[in-house]
Amino acid sequence: MKLILMTFQVFVKDVLEIMEHNEVKDALVGIPGISGLSNAQHKRLTIAVELVANPSVIFMDEPISGLDARAAAIVMRAVKNVVDTCRTIICTIHQSSCPNEAQYMPNSQTQTQLQPDLTRSPTATEARS
Repeated sequence: MKLILMTFQVFVKDVLEIMEHNEVKDALVGIPGISGLSNAQHKRLTIAVELVANPSVIFMDEPISGLDARAAAIVMRAVKNVVDTCRTIICTIHQSSCPNEAQYMPNSQTQTQLQPDLTRSPTATEARS
């Protein structure tokens, strides 16, 4: 039993380090943006809660939504830390003020969904396919 507790404590310590939450590990969560953790810390806490289940794949829908550029960079650095632990992360990012979204996830695979050009008529080959 003591070994299980020690293993769990090591695991929690690792999650705190991955999410860069050591400085606030004893803080009250509070209300995001009003008291307690900052918005970026709250987003990272949400990801940390998912990490406790030790998943191999994590799905994130707009993890930086509502954050300023600095907070978004902090959250995405933490997400990169998670990727560095050999977990797969699938996420959507809509950051219109950022000209290069790939800066958040260097050395990762990105996929862009191409939208059809509705302003032109299809060629004969395109029409047949």
